[in-house]
Formats: sequence, C-alpha cells, structure tokens
Amino acid sequence: MTQNQNEEKWDLVVKPQTSLFDVNFKEVWKYRDLLFLFVKRDIVAVYKQTILGPIWFILQPLLQTIIFNFAFSNAFSGNIKGSYFLFTFCGLTCWNYFAECLNNTSNTFIANSNIFGKVYFPRLISPLSIVVSSVIKFMIQFVFFISLLIYFVSTGKSSFEISLYSLLVPVLILLMALLGLSIGIIISSLTTKYRDLRFLIAFGVQLLMFLSPVLMRVSSKPDTHFWQMLNPMSSILEAFKFVFLGAGAGTLSWVGLLYSTVFTIISFFVSVVVFNKVEKSFMDTV
Repeated sequence: MTQNQNEEKWDLVVKPQTSLFDVNFKEVWKYRDLLFLFVKRDIVAVYKQTILGPIWFILQPLLQTIIFNFAFSNAFSGNIKGSYFLFTFCGLTCWNYFAECLNNTSNTFIANSNIFGKVYFPRLISPLSIVVSSVIKFMIQFVFFISLLIYFVSTGKSSFEISLYSLLVPVLILLMALLGLSIGIIISSLTTKYRDLRFLIAFGVQLLMFLSPVLMRVSSKPDTHFWQMLNPMSSILEAFKFVFLGAGAGTLSWVGLLYSTVFTIISFFVSVVVFNKVEKSFMDTV
C-alpha cells in the first residue's frame, strides 16, 4: 500500500448504529438543509395544482367544526360555558395536529423506502420533517382560532383573560408533537413487517378522537374520568382549552400533565430504540 493511500481521508464514513440509544443529533443538524427541503415538499406538493391552496389548512377544521356543531352541540354543550363552536374548533385544531404527526410518521419507512435504499442521510430527518411541516399547518390554524376568539370576545359570546398560564402553550404543542412523533415511529417500525397496522391506525386515531375531550369535556364521574385521563392527550387538550376558553371549557390538571409528560418521554425513548433496531434491516422486509 502506497503512502498516498495511507494518508487518504474520507469526507463521510457511514457506520452502523452501535447502540440502540445512539442518536447522532449533530449529524441531523448537519443535514438541516435536507430537512427544510422535505418540509417544503410536504407543504407544496400536497396543495400544488389546487384552486384554494393553503386555504385548505383553515377550511378543513372549519368545515369539521360546523358539521360537529350541527351534530353534537345539543348533546355535549350542556356542561360547557361559552361558545361550543370555539370549544370544538380548539379541540379539532389540537387533535388534527397530533393525528397528522402520528399518521404521517407511522408511514415513514414504507413511504420513503425508495429514497432510503439509494441515498444516505440520517433517517430521523424524514419523521422530523413531518412534525415540522405539520406544526406550520397547525400555526396557521392556530392564528385563525385566535382571530375567531377575538371576534367572539368582542361580541360578548366568549371571554378571555391573558394570564401566566399562556406560557404553557409552547409546552403543550411540544408534547403533542413529541407524542405523535414517538407513537408514529413505533408504529412505522412495526408496519415494515405487518402492513395491516396502517389500516388499523387510521381507524384507531379517528375512534380515539371521539374518546378524547375534543367534542366534549372529560366526565366528572370518577370511574369514567379515570379511564379518560389514561389517554395522555386528554390532559393536554383540557389544558389547552383552559388557557384560551377558561375553566368553563377545560381543566388544568398538573398531575394529568405530569402523567402526559412522563408518558411522552418514555414513548420517545422506546421509539428511539425501536427505530435504531429496525433501521438496520428494514430494507430486507419493506
């Protein structure tokens, strides 16, 4: 071997994961330009060649709110103080963000198998891009919700007071994103072998919405309340509504938020372990 060959240096050395908890965040940051390109693709490609374009970001939850108000307002609005329309729109905005993170992330390996098999980049970039693109859609819907809230407050149909609890909003958004990302990655890792999970999760997320405090408040009955609060999204949704719509529409439970936070952190670590394990061999099963 010549001296030049001994001194040869590589710009990039691709090595397998040596630990199930090994996540190279420095490498993910290095590929941040690719992350932004994926985010742009996710947003532009969906609404390209559509008449309304990004207006669908607002129109979708708005139409859902109108339909659900027509169908469920008489049944669920009795124990809610204030506007049931705002209550429903707030719940749907939060739930749609969580559901989109979960549903799209759960299809990561299958949807990107062609790219994964040809080009190297940190595989975590793909699910992270879904969360970032989803939060952009969420922020557009959130701004529209604030506009609705201002209108309802100005007409006396609702009330709102700025308080220190508003500082919880970024934390609640982060919890929703991380929870959807974690569960989605776990399901995505399983769908490489069991494709039926894709259909199950799509149905399961819709069903779980009706079991969560999206269209109604958490039950005050002890037995029912306990089972509803086992859902980690329940405390997050209740806290979000409490911040913007008051105690008549939501409840701030520090114990519930602690449970949701612990559940989310554990789910994240489990998803990292499963992701690193499946990443090594998923091309053989996809």
